Amino acid sequence: MKKNLYTADASAVGGRSGHVRSSTGIIDLDMSVPEGLGGKKNATNPEELFAAGYASCFQQALLVIAQKAGDRLDPETTVQCSVTLFQEGEGYGLSAVLDVDLKSFDQEKTLDMVRHAHQICPYSVGTRGNMEVELRVKGEAIL
Repeated sequence: MKKNLYTADASAVGGRSGHVRSSTGIIDLDMSVPEGLGGKKNATNPEELFAAGYASCFQQALLVIAQKAGDRLDPETTVQCSVTLFQEGEGYGLSAVLDVDLKSFDQEKTLDMVRHAHQICPYSVGTRGNMEVELRVKGEAIL
């Protein structure tokens, strides 16, 4: 049975060259096309926001897995998320790379934890089958 835990609300005006604001007011940002595509400096874009959300959500999944196993993640553990916007024909799409460095676990345990996190992370669940997501550990792609 599905149990709703939280709903976030945000609104946008002006598309990629506009402004976004969350209902809490914590996010209140100018938006722009990425600077490399002719956008302005000092503004964010949807891909950057998605990468930040995915990285933090994936790291939380790793924290949950470690806690359930009676382990603790090293405080220096990192999850780097790169989100790519691409064009295919007339449509556009996204792909992501998650690069995890758990610092203190052996390779086998790290791989198990990353694969498990990919099964439970809400971003991973939500994107599964809809966008390519590559998992890496310390820069090396895993299967």
